[in-house]
Amino acid sequence: MPPGFKAYILEIPNSSNFNESYLNIKFFGKKFPNKEIVTNNYNFLDEGIEYENYNQEKLIVKYDLFPSNLSKQEIEKKYISQRKFIFGTDSFGRDVYGRIVLGTRVSLSIGFIAVLISLIIGLSIGILGGYYGGLVDKIVMTIINIFWSIPTLLLVIAISIALGKGFWQVYLAVGLTMWVEVARVVRGQVISEKNKDYIVATKVLGYSDMRIFIKHLLPNILGPILIICAANFAAAILIESGLSFLGIGTQPPIPSWGSMIKDNYQFIILGKAYLAFIPGISIMLLVTSFMFLGNSLSDLFNTNK
Repeated sequence: MPPGFKAYILEIPNSSNFNESYLNIKFFGKKFPNKEIVTNNYNFLDEGIEYENYNQEKLIVKYDLFPSNLSKQEIEKKYISQRKFIFGTDSFGRDVYGRIVLGTRVSLSIGFIAVLISLIIGLSIGILGGYYGGLVDKIVMTIINIFWSIPTLLLVIAISIALGKGFWQVYLAVGLTMWVEVARVVRGQVISEKNKDYIVATKVLGYSDMRIFIKHLLPNILGPILIICAANFAAAILIESGLSFLGIGTQPPIPSWGSMIKDNYQFIILGKAYLAFIPGISIMLLVTSFMFLGNSLSDLFNTNK
């Protein structure tokens, strides 16, 4: 159905209880217990509620399915509502706007977890190589160069195939391929900072290496790290969308912007291009916003001065 169309939603109550974990509700949403029927019009008859489905078939919902103490007016007020579908529905009748909202949650969560994983690995390796130098730095740079030589998308696909398809696998696959940029930036910053007077003073005072890393080095290299994290966040969203488009990313029924484009790109030449354009524009806006954030952080920390 086209964007902006309205329809009546007839809810059929369900007394079943769903026991869901807190994490499941936060990541995948809370299950709606009632069954929903979408119709253009409805009528109250003696035996039940008559409605017309989108195959123009007239069907009847018995009053027995509703609480017996409710009148027809109360049933209409409580269980029948009119909704507007802002972006319309796809070929399966699913609300495009709702899937875009849920896809936003998927993209943001994957970006956050992927950046967190890359930050932990990249910080550890970058600080070790930059601070200790010598053989340790050579080993670190060898590992970085090996990973750097492999195309990112190819490496993500290989890890995804090895770990299997799924939501959490995408987190690991994307995060394990994005630490290289963080490690290179951290290593360079540590090399430029470790010979400064305040670091030499901490060594003279006998502070442990861990204390120097956490309390002295890290706060002074935080600016470039935040900038690279913003760029990695945008890259993670693009990589996840690409994986979902290829069919090895987030799997149905979890909505993803990449899978929405995959399901609907053929409609571009069939007069319903909005089905593919809406998730595509969403990806563009979200990625652009994080790129602007990275530029703003760069100006804030004056990294070029």
